[in-house]
Amino acid sequence: MLLSVLVFILLFAPLSFCLNQDGLALLALKAAITADPTGALDSWLESDATPCHWSGIHCIRNRVISLYLPNKNLTGYMPSELGFLNSLTRLNLAQNNFSKPIPAHIFNATNLVYLDLSHNLFSGPIPSEIKTLKNLTHLDLSSNLLNGSLPEFLLDLRALTGTLNLSFNQFSGEIPAMYGHFPVMVSLDLRNNNLSGEIPQVGSLLNQGPTAFSGNPRLCGFPLQSPCPEPENPKVLANPEEDDDPQNPKSSNFSLSGEEKQKAKNGSVAVSVISGVSVVVGVVSVSVWLFRRKRRAREGKFGKENKTNDAVVVDEEEGQKGKFVIIDEGFDMELEDLLRASAYVVGKSRTGIMYKVVAGRGSGVVAPTVVAVRRLSEGDATWRFREFESEVEAIAKVQHPNIVRLKAYYYANDEKLLVSDFVRNGSLYTALHGEPSSSLPALPWDARLKIAQGTARGLMYIHEYSPRKYFHGNIKSTKILLDDELQPHISGFGLSRLLPGTSKVTKNQTIVTSAMGSRISTLSNVYLAPEARIYGSKFTQKCDVFSFGIVLLEMLTGRLPDAGPENDGKGLESLVRKAFREERPLSEIIDPALVKEVHAKKQVIAAFHIALNCTELDPELRPRMRTVSESLDRIKLQ
Repeated sequence: MLLSVLVFILLFAPLSFCLNQDGLALLALKAAITADPTGALDSWLESDATPCHWSGIHCIRNRVISLYLPNKNLTGYMPSELGFLNSLTRLNLAQNNFSKPIPAHIFNATNLVYLDLSHNLFSGPIPSEIKTLKNLTHLDLSSNLLNGSLPEFLLDLRALTGTLNLSFNQFSGEIPAMYGHFPVMVSLDLRNNNLSGEIPQVGSLLNQGPTAFSGNPRLCGFPLQSPCPEPENPKVLANPEEDDDPQNPKSSNFSLSGEEKQKAKNGSVAVSVISGVSVVVGVVSVSVWLFRRKRRAREGKFGKENKTNDAVVVDEEEGQKGKFVIIDEGFDMELEDLLRASAYVVGKSRTGIMYKVVAGRGSGVVAPTVVAVRRLSEGDATWRFREFESEVEAIAKVQHPNIVRLKAYYYANDEKLLVSDFVRNGSLYTALHGEPSSSLPALPWDARLKIAQGTARGLMYIHEYSPRKYFHGNIKSTKILLDDELQPHISGFGLSRLLPGTSKVTKNQTIVTSAMGSRISTLSNVYLAPEARIYGSKFTQKCDVFSFGIVLLEMLTGRLPDAGPENDGKGLESLVRKAFREERPLSEIIDPALVKEVHAKKQVIAAFHIALNCTELDPELRPRMRTVSESLDRIKLQ
């Protein structure tokens, strides 16, 4: 190593004795370039005193911190001397023709934060020395000729929180289970390699969408549509009912025909009821990657069906081809954008799989577009295109600042997606009760009051939009999403119209899992009004009022709404009602985080009374949401 450095210095010293070490290292890169058709390196002169004014170079205090030469059509190789740039934090040589293996010595530049060598001709394995880059947050080695197995030492990149893109290479073997230890926020992309085996169902790998794994024909398991063969007896088909539990995402019935789907769903485990009328505002969901494969599989299928009815023929053609419809005029994403985007699973339930979709990541030109997409689980529903279109567009008309906005939808006979705004700050449940990934401090009283008022306004709008008809049906703290200003946005409205049967209480209900898989409660009926807990009963607007009252009590007490041993197995509303009846000190039931806000005592008590009115056992005694909203708005912050 030292010998090569001495040789390098001797070669360039006569011409560039005034250049510092950074300049000499960059001249080594220029010497390794055999073709520079755009003249990108013409300004790199040996006679210069400093490299800091050279094209593609950025310096601080006369030290090179950024080498940026993407899309210059440069041909050559990367010399080891780039490792001498020990102040370098960003290296981008993407979209060129660099070949040969990546030299291990470049990782001597241990201050690298951003490394993009994508779209070149680099070959060989990833050098193990890369693990010395303890500050690296973004690594893109996609679209090269890299091979070997996926290295576990990439887990040593502890600061990695942005991109880990190894797609379009020649990596082989299985995906290491340790890759589940990467943080959830890491955008993992392993597409189009030669990977094989089952995708490990561990850690953050469960939160990756199919776009992270597609293009590996011998890869199987969730979230891909290709199930893994049974290890003991491959000829025995897996029970199609065993995967209906939203806690078991290993496989699904996504690749089955409509008739098979219906049979497979007959024994499904019932999940918490989601009712309401039309206005899907998902907080999550999507699965656009299956369209192309399924479209090929369905070719010719519909031509055999009865075409005596012209309307039916139109619907079948729409369903076979698939139709992507933009509802929000300000939404500029196309279907292809979603197909290329990174998708992350953030929730699963009987209503479908929910995804956060990030499009345009890493372009460096504009900020990535983030949306939520819900891939509907149809159950026994059989929608024709015109019917589905009518329902979704009716949902989209219910627009309010406190309701998640539907932006687009996709319809195919066996694939239905809803695209909506992604609300970035998580749910009220997370803000109140916390999760390992939550960075929110305890909510102060003014924030809680603002959230309660905004949620009430949104729910009132749903009810008033179509009196005695529209309702949400699944109001709870996980359905109230918070933006960066802590303004609330109600999600999940309208799913009952698109998923018939969810507006009734079913047997063996269980609470839908939250975004990170945590349960809000082991009970199924903590938010349900008493009259809605009877099997076969239907939801009403007064059921929403009761559920909102429970959420309001949840905000006031900081407690989960389930029963506890200190309350003889009764719910939160019973606990609070008993405390008021016995005139206990407010400090016994209020959230400890609010105790110090003495000035808010009268306001908190007023909110408690509103919540107790909402949770009256007799629905006739409960106020309308308009009255609830107006009562909350009269509580003025001091």
